[in-house]
Amino acid sequence: MVEVVSVTKKGQATIPKRFRQKYGITDKVIFEENECGIVLRPVPLPSQERGSLKEIFKGKTARELVEEARKEERAEERNLERHARKVHV
Repeated sequence: MVEVVSVTKKGQATIPKRFRQKYGITDKVIFEENECGIVLRPVPLPSQERGSLKEIFKGKTARELVEEARKEERAEERNLERHARKVHV
């Protein structure tokens, strides 16, 4: 389906309501240029999309990933401290 909209002097255009509703466009969109012209896509919400690495992180939140990394760092620090004590004894 095709629809013509006006563009203001500032380059602003209104996305028709039916397209906003159909594609879930709320406050931001991505403009992408390809061989056919310009493609407009909704920006996915963080809750919907965790980026191209979401399979690697198995659906974990950023907070969970940071907490896991901190636990691993603390464990490594304890191991290094133990090793340093053995070397100096």
